[in-house]
Amino acid sequence: MTLDELIQGCKKKDIRAQGELYKRYSNALFPICLRYSPNSTEAEDNLQDAFMTIFDKIGQFKGKGSFEGWIKRITVNTVLQKYRKQKVFDIKDEGQIEDTADEDIIDEGLPLDFLLKIIQELPDQYRLVFTMYVMDGYSHKEIGNLLGISDGTSKSNLARARGILKTKVIDYRKTDL
Repeated sequence: MTLDELIQGCKKKDIRAQGELYKRYSNALFPICLRYSPNSTEAEDNLQDAFMTIFDKIGQFKGKGSFEGWIKRITVNTVLQKYRKQKVFDIKDEGQIEDTADEDIIDEGLPLDFLLKIIQELPDQYRLVFTMYVMDGYSHKEIGNLLGISDGTSKSNLARARGILKTKVIDYRKTDL
């Protein structure tokens, strides 16, 4: 099936088309879910939720732009919506913390599984802001709008996330020697 045929089939609620779409794109969407989730089990749940949303909203895809980009955006928004509902971001004013963007806390030579593990161990609000800013390239203003927090809270959460990650990397290197 071509992509257009798959999309048309999914618009008609064709289970075979939905299954094929899942097979084609689940490997591309799972890492996104994994970056935003505290563990792989929750990432799998988030992937399922994302596909349910994709199937529900596929009629809104008008063929303009990249379909893969569209489903990636749906996936990120689905995961973020879940965490908003869980009130992950109900935090008090944490004050301004200096952003340490020029510090390279994660450099080459660290195992990828270790990096993913320490990112997943971050508290939800820090993990989500870190992932959105560092890995997905959102601005603090965009993060604030998507998560319903202020730009300052986004910056503060990023700085705190970087501080936690830096400590874990330093500890890892000490034990690795």
